[in-house]
Formats: sequence, structure tokens, C-alpha cells
Amino acid sequence: MSHSRRIRVITGAAALLLTATACSGLGRSTVGTLTFRGQESPVELSYANTSVKGCHEIDVPKGATHVVNNTLVDVVLYRTPDCTKTDRADGIYVATTMSNVTAPDSSPWHSFRVVH
Repeated sequence: MSHSRRIRVITGAAALLLTATACSGLGRSTVGTLTFRGQESPVELSYANTSVKGCHEIDVPKGATHVVNNTLVDVVLYRTPDCTKTDRADGIYVATTMSNVTAPDSSPWHSFRVVH
């Protein structure tokens, strides 16, 4: 591959990455998927390209105990269905491309908000 072609390929890839990141931050939707699973459940529920506005209920029947954030944005998980904080628990911050699980004796997550 010639030097100029290599430069064009790198420039094109960088432009595509910047475009994807910019779309995520413009108040539209996340880029990627959030995957949730309940305690000892083999079933996973994934949300793709979720709106970055508002509270989103996690539709796992008894709540989620495992999360994998494969988006370009961070999320905050809540133990309530309406993204409210409780006296015992604030939201749990999960950074982009990270995962988390609940502690053994804690309540599951029921909703999330996107940090943008």
C-alpha cells in the first residue's frame, strides 16, 4: 500500500470515528449497546442506540444484576424504576466500555440514565 493511500485510509477512519462520537453527544442516541442480565439468568436484554434524554426502565423482570456498557457514553444505574435516588443508594456510575455487577445482598437495578 502506498504512503498516500495509507494516509487517506487513516484519515477516513479518524473522520468516521469522530462522526460516530459526535452523533452520540448531540442529544440523539447512544452509539453501541447496553446489555443487562438478571441474577442467575441466562437471558440477556440489550438496548441499542438508546436516546440520551430521559430515564429508561430496564425491562428485566426482577431487575438487572449484571450490566455491560458497550456504548461511547457513560450511564448511571438506579435501583428505582424512575431513576430516583433513595436514602440508601445513589445511582451507580458505569463508564463507557465497562461492566458492573451488584453486590450479593444489594437490590437490582431497574432504570438508567445516559450521561451526556
